[in-house]
Amino acid sequence: MKNNKAKLLAVAVAMGISTQASAAIELYNQDGTTFAADGHFNAFYVHTDDDTSGNQSRVRMGFLPNWIGFNVSKQIDDLKVGGRSSFWVTINDGGGTSTATDTAIDVRQFYGTVDGDFGQVLFGKDFGLYARSNIFSDELLLGTGLPQINSGGVTFGNISVGYPYATPSAQITYRSPMNNGFQVAVGILDPDSGETAGAGNEARFEGEVTYATDFDGGKFNAWIGGATGESNTDGGSVEGIAYGARIAMSGFQFTVSGFDQEGISSVLADSTVASNVESDGYLVQASYGANGHRIVLSHGETDTNAASENEMDSIAYFYDINSNLKLIAEYDIADNTAGNDTKQFAIGAALTW
Repeated sequence: MKNNKAKLLAVAVAMGISTQASAAIELYNQDGTTFAADGHFNAFYVHTDDDTSGNQSRVRMGFLPNWIGFNVSKQIDDLKVGGRSSFWVTINDGGGTSTATDTAIDVRQFYGTVDGDFGQVLFGKDFGLYARSNIFSDELLLGTGLPQINSGGVTFGNISVGYPYATPSAQITYRSPMNNGFQVAVGILDPDSGETAGAGNEARFEGEVTYATDFDGGKFNAWIGGATGESNTDGGSVEGIAYGARIAMSGFQFTVSGFDQEGISSVLADSTVASNVESDGYLVQASYGANGHRIVLSHGETDTNAASENEMDSIAYFYDINSNLKLIAEYDIADNTAGNDTKQFAIGAALTW
């Protein structure tokens, strides 16, 4: 990454993404009320070779920070009410710029839900809808991805080299019931400007349609989503579209996704830039898994009309020691139009429960 991009990524909020963990531990279940907890821990030995900054070897977290999450639900007549809170923690204290024990804690999810025959209403803070499935479908989620040399935060997966990050935001979102494999989600989200007066002070609208089906020996799913709002830079309208599909069969899996947008940051999908700034990108991944082993090949690119192009090629190996513990090895090569190449090797472990 060239210097100005590296600085932008280094000061961005710590990244992390997850659906609610399927291995959650049930702590309470009585009288229609449940309470469960889930968590994720990871660490990697990382060696990075950057044309500008030189070599660096570290022990650090990967694309996902470590987290602990809590889920609650209660059946009341025809409605199920519930909620989730999750707390995400960096293991790299302070990034070398703060006190030795200043470990950042970030709340990415803190929302309530109401479920019924009508579908679900979610209110609170959660990941955005726009480009959500692009990042949820990234096969490098449990790895490292885009190198972040001299950064106290996470590495970046394929953010800015394949998709923008669906940043957690305050929102009110409706999800329809599943109908013949289709589901629709629409939401109103807090704008990029927040409480700041001036341009881009209108709420933002996002939506996504997903489709999933099983066939003989395999699975297929696809999605398309969009966002519309105002630029916090010049007040002009901004919009984006994100899409993708995945097919899995006989241990093989192929995923392709992309996006095309105006006035939306190519790094953080909740952030706006000048409304005439355009960017687009794609991510292509192929994998094969058998007997606890999985190999992933990945290529992603992001281009802007400011003659900026970033891309990354990756290969990763995952081994399941058991259903909770994975060993991971990954090699990434990232470059851009400025001719700056960054190579990174990482090996580590991820534990989920």
